Amino acid sequence: MATSNLETPASSSLSSARFNHTPYYCEENVYLLCKKLVEDGVVRSDASDLYVLFISNEKKQIPLWHQKASHRADGVILWDYHVICVQRRKESNVPHLVWDLDSSLPFPSPLATYVAETVRPSFQLFSEYQRVFRILHGPIFLKMFASDRRHMKDSAGNWIHPPPSYDVIVAEDGTAHNLNEYMEMSSVDIVKSIGAETISTVQSEKLGVLVGETQLEEFFSHVPEN
Repeated sequence: MATSNLETPASSSLSSARFNHTPYYCEENVYLLCKKLVEDGVVRSDASDLYVLFISNEKKQIPLWHQKASHRADGVILWDYHVICVQRRKESNVPHLVWDLDSSLPFPSPLATYVAETVRPSFQLFSEYQRVFRILHGPIFLKMFASDRRHMKDSAGNWIHPPPSYDVIVAEDGTAHNLNEYMEMSSVDIVKSIGAETISTVQSEKLGVLVGETQLEEFFSHVPEN
C-alpha cells in the first residue's frame, strides 16, 4: 500500500492498539485483525460475519478521507489500494461496523458513517479516481490469502517500507503469494445489480465480487441474517 498526490475537479470505540498494525501492510493488518476478532470472541468463531474489502481501481489511485497517514487537515490521501474489514451485524437495530486501522474515525465505525466520511461517494472526482471494492467473505479470505511481500521490494530487492516482524502469510493450500489477484480490479467488472446471486458468489468464491462505491451499503443490506 502506497500513496501519491491527489487532484480533484471543480458503536462505542475500541482501542486500535489491541491490534497488530504495520504501516503500509494493510492487507496483513486486516488478516490479523480478523483472526484476533475471532480469538477475542468479538465476532463468530468461524468469522462468517466478517467481510474483507480490497479497494482500488485500474489506475491504482484511490482517494480516502480521514486516514492517519495523511498530512492534510481533512485526512485525505491517495492510496494505490487499501483493505478494510466489515462486520455484518445480524440485529436490525445496530449498524454494521467497519474496522480500519488506518482511519482516524472512531474504531470501529458504523458502515454508513465510514462510507459518508471516508469514501464520500457524492464527492465529485475524476473518473480515474473512482473506487472499486472487491468484497470477500472472511472465512474464505483467512484460508486463501497469501503474501510473501514481494510488492514491497524495489528492483534492487530493498524494502520500500519495513516489513512486519512476524512470518509471511501462507494460504492453507500452501500458496505463497496471491495478493496481486485481490488487487487487480476494473470498473467494467463491477456487478450490475446486487442480489442473492451476488451474495452467494461472495460466500463461495475466493475472489468474491466487485462493487462500485454507491453499491457498498446496498450489498450489506442484502446479506441474509443467519
